[in-house]
Amino acid sequence: MLKEFKEFAMKGNMLDMAVGIVIGAAFGLIITSLVADVIMPPIGLLLGNIDFANIFSVLKEGKTPGPYATVAAAKAAGAVTVNWGVFINTIINFLIVAFAIFLMLKGFNRMRREQEAPPAAPTTKDCPYCLSEIPIKATRCPQCTSELTTA
Repeated sequence: MLKEFKEFAMKGNMLDMAVGIVIGAAFGLIITSLVADVIMPPIGLLLGNIDFANIFSVLKEGKTPGPYATVAAAKAAGAVTVNWGVFINTIINFLIVAFAIFLMLKGFNRMRREQEAPPAAPTTKDCPYCLSEIPIKATRCPQCTSELTTA
């Protein structure tokens, strides 16, 4: 059973998938930081110093009555909140990740197209008399025995 598990775990596809998951998780952290620390502050500034992470609605007040300045203050008071701003940040994260993956795949597809070999030169031609397929260098048709002109 241990041998079977080792064979299963060492398959190339599984290792590739594991590497992809680890890199994807690290990429996700980078995108989260990009959105939270680079993109959202200027957007919030343009919209009047709004911190999207602290846009929320209170569904039920906590032990300490509101208003609450931040999501953390509302949670500390035991309030039940709907965190709209966190949801907006998550949507922006998703859009950035999807766009980055699109650009990456577009680049891979372009490289793949460039690496494809050009079509091979034809090795046969049609006899102009009987229309059978013959080698391109033939001077006489093996089917109808017609003499062919070389161009």
